[in-house]
Amino acid sequence: MAIKVSKAEKKIAYDQKLCQLLDEYTQVLVAAADNVGSKQLQNIRKGLRGDSVVLMGKNTMMKRSVRIHAEKTGNTAILNLVPLLVGNVGLIFTKGDLKEVSEEVAKYKVGAPARVGLVAPVDVVVPPGNTGLDPSQTSFFQVLNIPTKINKGTVEIITPVELVKKGDKVGSSEAALLAKLGIRPFSYGLVVISVYDNGSVFSPEVLDMTEDDLIEKFAMGVSMVTSLSLAISYPTIAAAPHMFINAYKNVLAVAVETDYSFPLADKVKEYLADPSKFAVAAAPATAADSGGAPSPATEEEKKEEPAEESDDDMGFSLFD
Repeated sequence: MAIKVSKAEKKIAYDQKLCQLLDEYTQVLVAAADNVGSKQLQNIRKGLRGDSVVLMGKNTMMKRSVRIHAEKTGNTAILNLVPLLVGNVGLIFTKGDLKEVSEEVAKYKVGAPARVGLVAPVDVVVPPGNTGLDPSQTSFFQVLNIPTKINKGTVEIITPVELVKKGDKVGSSEAALLAKLGIRPFSYGLVVISVYDNGSVFSPEVLDMTEDDLIEKFAMGVSMVTSLSLAISYPTIAAAPHMFINAYKNVLAVAVETDYSFPLADKVKEYLADPSKFAVAAAPATAADSGGAPSPATEEEKKEEPAEESDDDMGFSLFD
């Protein structure tokens, strides 16, 4: 004869189990369990066995156990789980990679028929084609304003019809028609809605971010810091190169307009004093870009160049 366990003993055992899991694991996935059957939940437990544990229970019991455990251990970080325990949810304690565990949980979805009064999680569209129903069943289609025709003694749907919109409740006529057509439009399983990681709580969408996404967001942040630093003239590492370049431009402008000079400014002044050197410096680049023999005009220009032009002037750079 099986020993009957009282409700109080069950609560004590549940509290001990939850406290043990909170001590052992620092990562928890909070998953919605609407319309998930016991057999489906059993399959999920089997699939996650090894590095993850699924714990279901009443929200009041879970909240109470978390609060008491936080007081006993002084680990107040686990209190961040309490606001997440709303609705029909379960806890998945794991030591594995959060993204991989989340993807594994998503695999265990089971198709379900559209029951009367159920809120549609997705749009339900009836595809066109032969239904296999005899002409006496046309009343279902007429009630729902679905265009049909009789083809070879069976009812055929002419065009695709959106039968139920996402968020609407399934009516008796819609449920009966979908059952007759053998359509199971919905699929249910555990859906991860929040992620707890050592005291931090974030959305599961964060798990889908790649290294490229992180680099892009980091680069965007650096760009914003740089723009702000330059706008308020506040030096930062990100803005330092731009500040040095702007300072150099200002000093160079002063040197060009005054007698003050420095090596780089001397080269600029030399170019400004003899603009023909710009053409001399640009000639090699033009010849290289053409990729062929120099034109007669170019050869004539070379002949007309003064002999005292030094080779050092060719390929001149401001930053040599």
